[in-house]
Amino acid sequence: MSNIEKVKCLIIGSGPAGYTAAIYAARADMHPVMYQGMQPGGQLTTTNEVENFPGYPNGISGPEMMVELEAQAKRFETDIRFGFITKVDFSGEIHKCWADDGKEIHAETVIISTGASAKYLGLPSEQKYLELGGGVSACAVCDGFFYRGQETVIVGAGDSACEEAHYLSKLCTKVTMLVRKEEFRASKIMAERVKNTPNIEILFNTDTVEVLGDGNGVTGALVKNSVTGEEKTIPCTGFFVAIGHKPNTDIFADYINLDETGYIKYEQAGTSLTNVAGVFVAGDAADKRYRQAITAAGTGCMAAIDAERYLAAKGH
Repeated sequence: MSNIEKVKCLIIGSGPAGYTAAIYAARADMHPVMYQGMQPGGQLTTTNEVENFPGYPNGISGPEMMVELEAQAKRFETDIRFGFITKVDFSGEIHKCWADDGKEIHAETVIISTGASAKYLGLPSEQKYLELGGGVSACAVCDGFFYRGQETVIVGAGDSACEEAHYLSKLCTKVTMLVRKEEFRASKIMAERVKNTPNIEILFNTDTVEVLGDGNGVTGALVKNSVTGEEKTIPCTGFFVAIGHKPNTDIFADYINLDETGYIKYEQAGTSLTNVAGVFVAGDAADKRYRQAITAAGTGCMAAIDAERYLAAKGH
């Protein structure tokens, strides 16, 4: 029993959702403990420039913003720990969680803010320019502004890919959409929207061979037609990947209601409640629609307030 730690509020995962939840929970005297997860700071740590978060008129880099959020959470005495939760048991009133160092934590409330990971093609050239912050992105709404007046390429065939291509078409001179098969997976209405946009060119049966660049940024994409075998280079400065996200929710699957793609289902719309009393969700682990830092932060606030009210109702 000596290795069991009892906490009022355990926050699983960092990023804008987790840190905002921590700030609110700490200020409500819940003494939150946070495990930062596999990617401390979340997806924003891979984002070079954040220009659309309110309060930063000159923009800020993603990693810098996460450092500031972490410092703010620590200012209110959040116990922030490097490491991750490997297993949970939400079958009883006390929520049991196990950390990667073997520690067993019994939490009165749990806030899940584990986020979602963008899927990429896995090409070495793609990963190179993603890490450099030089032209590869998985979020057109976040990064499209940097490519206004330029030519871009987007990979994907679903509704999200079509939405992002249409969004880019309003900023960029030309958008080339690469679809692996001979038709879209998107709904008919979304597919028609991109087909009817004059500056979107759609290439079906097309795979990406390599993301081309000059060492500093993307200059084009080498693509191959899977039917004819023909290869060609498409000039572009931005290469967007819209082939989906995977929510980081596997460890909760036995207890928390998930949708068919693994996103956590809200028990009640407009709240952070899950199907398990005392367990709340914030950020991209439940959000497949917006996926923005500001919306994640908003739901982090909601989760902390819902957790505080849950404890208050129990007389804690």
